[in-house]
Amino acid sequence: MMPQRNWKRCLAAIAGLLGVVFLTVPAAASADTYPAKPVKIVVPYTPGGGADILARTLAAALAPKIGQQVIVENRPGGNTITGTEFVASSPHDGYTLLFVAASFSINPSFYKLPYDTINGFAPVALVALVPLLLVTNPALPVNSVKDLIALAKAKPGELTFASYGSGSPAHLAGELFKSMAGVDMLHIPYKGSAPALADIVAGHVALSFSSMSPAVPLVKSGRLKAIAVSTARRVPAMKDIPTIAEAGVTGYEVLAWNGIAAPAGTPRDIVAKLNKAIVEIVATTEFRDRISAQGFEPESSTPDEFGELIQRDIIKWARVIKESGAKPD
Repeated sequence: MMPQRNWKRCLAAIAGLLGVVFLTVPAAASADTYPAKPVKIVVPYTPGGGADILARTLAAALAPKIGQQVIVENRPGGNTITGTEFVASSPHDGYTLLFVAASFSINPSFYKLPYDTINGFAPVALVALVPLLLVTNPALPVNSVKDLIALAKAKPGELTFASYGSGSPAHLAGELFKSMAGVDMLHIPYKGSAPALADIVAGHVALSFSSMSPAVPLVKSGRLKAIAVSTARRVPAMKDIPTIAEAGVTGYEVLAWNGIAAPAGTPRDIVAKLNKAIVEIVATTEFRDRISAQGFEPESSTPDEFGELIQRDIIKWARVIKESGAKPD
């Protein structure tokens, strides 16, 4: 007969094993039952900007696809660092996602970050490419890139350009323009596209290299003047507007992007399920037509492809920052 002490040890071991089994069952089944509650997409920008508009368009299409409510939560601040840090420290269960933009790849060269851009996140999917639109206050006496360069050279340091954050693509697009065109302009950072464009409309700032979505309606209403696009080719939504390169700054090109990421450690099958849903949404005519009209270029990817894009951009923007001498404001 086994001594009582050994029986107790046996029972403790069995209980421990059963505990492991019971603990692992929900984890193994979580991907099959995901999502069992609403999913949150954190947008690290103010409401009303291009990223916010695209995130809400995606959330509306994603909700019926996954059978749960998809909530968009704006957490602006610190050129997206505030919202990004929040998601990095969130549970890696697929219920808190991050709407990422090109700033995600720029910030490592600009700031000391409280998170690891590469190892702190799991890329989910690319959603769209984002051309930038060079817009001015209608009263500014320029109608082309050549006019703008001439005015900037006549008034060195006097022209101001707004961006939706220090270190954002809109900021670096302006710095690259200054460097390549040989002009001096003053950067004015804002906490989002909406307040930046509002100040241009009001005449407080001269111009901006803005994301197209919030700028196009203001151009169409006559409250802003469109001068050029930042991409190598013309944008279908604004096909009459020349590129900055063809309008006088040869070789100029800036193309931003938007996508979805999750905290590192999110189960791969949950990432795969989200990726499949997003890729299917981006492929629909309804979604493509809707975001194309807003100035986005719909584009999807696998998680690995999106991760490679992020890493390539980290290298590219580091080079632009070094060559242009751009610094946080």
